[in-house]
Amino acid sequence: MESMLMPLRRYAEFGGRSGRKEYWMFFLLCMIVYMVPTILLVTGMTQSAMTPGAGSGLVAIAFGLFGLFALAVFIPTIAVQVRRFHDQDKSGWMLLLAFIPYLGGLIVLIFMCLEGTRGPNRFGPDPRDPYNANVFG
Repeated sequence: MESMLMPLRRYAEFGGRSGRKEYWMFFLLCMIVYMVPTILLVTGMTQSAMTPGAGSGLVAIAFGLFGLFALAVFIPTIAVQVRRFHDQDKSGWMLLLAFIPYLGGLIVLIFMCLEGTRGPNRFGPDPRDPYNANVFG
């Protein structure tokens, strides 16, 4: 659970390194939270299909929740991705690869799956090093 919330604690911290576990646990947390508005949206659309106008309130609430959560996690998502690139001893500007049409998102996804460099690099100590107590401080 701590790994899921670490990017929110390091809200706008673009320096340092983040391991794969921190990134993917935060991704899992976001997907779990996004399921709530998705269920509301599907329920509202189903009600609207059966009785026109019946589920419009649920649809509006679902879109509102989507928007609020997306705004709340926008900066932490970018920050944790930049720190993942730092863990691989790459510049955080590599995140701009995501803007390449069709392939950019896939390229960034592959980089998020790759293992980071072992030991310290120019961006800080190894987040997986059990003897380094000051990684997140």
